[in-house]
Amino acid sequence: MPVFAVHYRYADDPDALAEHRPAHRQFLRDLLDEGVVLAAGAYPEGPAGALLVFRAASVDDVAGHLQADPFLAHGLIDGTEVRQWTQAMGPWAD
Repeated sequence: MPVFAVHYRYADDPDALAEHRPAHRQFLRDLLDEGVVLAAGAYPEGPAGALLVFRAASVDDVAGHLQADPFLAHGLIDGTEVRQWTQAMGPWAD
């Protein structure tokens, strides 16, 4: 099954991000437990954002999962880029 890199750009609202981060992380943990999310983490520098790595059948499947993210429900995602990623080597390489 394909792997996708998801780049999130967060809204400039640190207080709201902190308030809703536990629910956002639980959402990602649940997808990790299902094998849909392979890795996730925030960028430590630059504009606030994160990289999420998904295993899914299509970009539309990834987008469907992202619709349930509490950060999105609270207007805390300013931008999303989803791209299929072919890993040449490493733990998710085919």
